[in-house]
Amino acid sequence: MINCIVIDSYETSSLITKFCEGVQYISVEKSFTSTIEASRYMRKYPTDLIFINTDFPNISGLEFYQNLNQKTLVVFISDSKEHAFEAFNLNAVDYLLNPFDLKRFSQTLNKVNEIYSFRNQATNSEEQFLQVRSEYSLVKISLVEIVYIETLDDYIKIHIQGKKPVLTLMSIKKALEKLPEKDFIRVHRSYIVPINRIESVRGKSINLGITEIPIGKSHEEAFFKAYISIGY
Repeated sequence: MINCIVIDSYETSSLITKFCEGVQYISVEKSFTSTIEASRYMRKYPTDLIFINTDFPNISGLEFYQNLNQKTLVVFISDSKEHAFEAFNLNAVDYLLNPFDLKRFSQTLNKVNEIYSFRNQATNSEEQFLQVRSEYSLVKISLVEIVYIETLDDYIKIHIQGKKPVLTLMSIKKALEKLPEKDFIRVHRSYIVPINRIESVRGKSINLGITEIPIGKSHEEAFFKAYISIGY
C-alpha cells in the first residue's frame, strides 16, 4: 500500500481523494492546506508519496520537497508549466496541470505504482540494519527501531523500541558514520537521535516522546540549522 498525503487547496485535495477511492494500492492518509502542518505530520508518519502544489506562499512546493529528509515520491501540481523543468530535475514522478481529469490522473497513478514498486524492491534488498558486536555475538538492529543512542565512555548504548538496549564497544563518532546522514543527527557529545523520532524541541531539550535529550552547546548551531531547514 502506498501511503500518500495531499498538500493543496481543499478543492484539489477532495478531487485527488475522490480519484484515489477504489484504487487498491494507494491510500490518501491526510490532506493539508499548509506546508507547516504537513511537515509536522511527516515528522511522525513517514510518507511514501506527496501531491503538492508548486505555488505556496513563503515556501514553494518545490522548496518544501527539496528540504525533505525522507525518500518520498512527489507529484507536483500547478496552474502553469512554469516550474515543470525544475520539478523534473527534482525527479518528480509527474507534473499535473490544473485542471486535470480522471484519465490524466490515472496515468500519474500508474507511474507512481511502477516507480514505487521498483524502489521498494531495491530498498528491501539493501542493508537497513546496524550491525554491532555485543556480548560475543553479532547483533542486527533495525534502523527504524532505534529510539536514540548514547555514549558510555568507550561504549555506546543503543536504545531500541520495545526491546532491551544493546551495549557495544564503539565510539559515538563511529556509530554516526554507520548511520544514514539524512535520518540521524548528533545533538550532544553523548547522544544521537533519529530525526523522525523528534516530537518537539523546547529550549535546549529534545522531546522524543518517551524521554528528553539535551542539545549540546557545540552541536546547537548545526542542529537548529538542520531542524529549521526541514520545516520542523
